[in-house]
Amino acid sequence: MRRDLRFEAHYPHPPEKVWRALTEPQAIAAWLMPNDFQARVGHRFQFRTKPQRGWDGIVDCEVLEVDPPRRLVYTWTSNMLDTRVAFTLAPESGGTRLVLDHTGFDGFKAWMVSLILGSGWKGIVARGIARVVDQLALGVPLSELSANPHGADSP
Repeated sequence: MRRDLRFEAHYPHPPEKVWRALTEPQAIAAWLMPNDFQARVGHRFQFRTKPQRGWDGIVDCEVLEVDPPRRLVYTWTSNMLDTRVAFTLAPESGGTRLVLDHTGFDGFKAWMVSLILGSGWKGIVARGIARVVDQLALGVPLSELSANPHGADSP
């Protein structure tokens, strides 16, 4: 049993603004989780949040691909998963099309986790990233970005 997730959104901002939201650690923390991300192939980093039942709150990642401002790919590994997240940006009329692919949910346990993550990613793509890009476009400093409420928008 295998499942892959795909989400798409249009943001009324140029790819460079959306790219910042995907690659600046403080911006990522505002729509996802605290992290030590660097947009450099081979960089190993972590997302960390409060542990939850059955999960230690840590996602181990490694950057696999960086093609600014078009494509970013990294692994997404936890105590239950060994998957891959890819963001693809394309300019389109009036802004940027973002496609998020989270692939590699193999087996029943991973399939079940994909249901939870899918719900989170849907909100993140529709609202979380959009909110951060809007704030960056308004010139809000990274240190003042609104924090992720870790509610329905968290994978």
